[in-house]
Amino acid sequence: YRSVVKHTHFMNKDNVPECFPHTAVHFLIPVSLNQFSDMTFEEFRKFFLLTVPQNCSATKGNHISRTGPHPDFVDWRKKGNFVTPVKNQGHCGSCWAFSTTGCLEAVTAIATGKLIPLSEQQLIDCATNFKNYGCFGGLPSRAFEYIKYNKGLMSEEDYPYKGFGIVCHFEPGRAAASVLDVVNITSYDENAMVETVASLNPVTFSFVATAEFMHYKDGVYTSTQCKNTPDMVNHAVLAVGYGIEENGTPYWIVKNSWGTAWGKDGYFWIERGKNMCGLATCSSYPLPAV
Repeated sequence: YRSVVKHTHFMNKDNVPECFPHTAVHFLIPVSLNQFSDMTFEEFRKFFLLTVPQNCSATKGNHISRTGPHPDFVDWRKKGNFVTPVKNQGHCGSCWAFSTTGCLEAVTAIATGKLIPLSEQQLIDCATNFKNYGCFGGLPSRAFEYIKYNKGLMSEEDYPYKGFGIVCHFEPGRAAASVLDVVNITSYDENAMVETVASLNPVTFSFVATAEFMHYKDGVYTSTQCKNTPDMVNHAVLAVGYGIEENGTPYWIVKNSWGTAWGKDGYFWIERGKNMCGLATCSSYPLPAV
């Protein structure tokens, strides 16, 4: 829309009551009208979530747990230049590709000291043989496997984002990052996710995003409306840290791919330690080949 006024005029009337506390007492966090408020949830799911069902139980856990105390607060954005700015997937269900690049960008930067934005478009165009489906869905674990066996991932600059599938034109000689191996954290082992983020790097995870999540604005997201089974996940994101609220609620700090106008400048917090919305069913990260 060309103006906020015009966008407001076309907002879906079914979404408006949900964004005011006195008419939506089931909302446990601050919500607001945003760029998705003119859509029904079905429209939103079609354009921004994984429309092809993803079964995370197909991933085999191979994470080795580490012992030892962990800090109460970790944020890789504050540890150094390891996290790229929030990106925007547009009207394409490519969240899995953004979760993948965000994690590989981070682990490569941690290993080399160089933060290079990587190409989501290459994954959309080229990773279909690994059960990824472009703008219709995929999983970071499978995308990491593609990168591992196909000699790397090009930079965003060399293979820019289009937001729709085109013919694959990957050039191995121009790869900006590579994967040595893929680590799939055992399903439901949220403690292993904490161990990884505390001691190694950010991790990808997939979870069940519901209609209420569209309007997230602030606070620690928690829901009684979502499922927590591995065959229901529909959105992939990147955990860059974790913390504990003043009231004692533990949370994850999560990078989304819907631009900076959504949520907390493109990020959200989600309750930690309860497998909230299935977030612990499908988590992974790559070992960089450097």
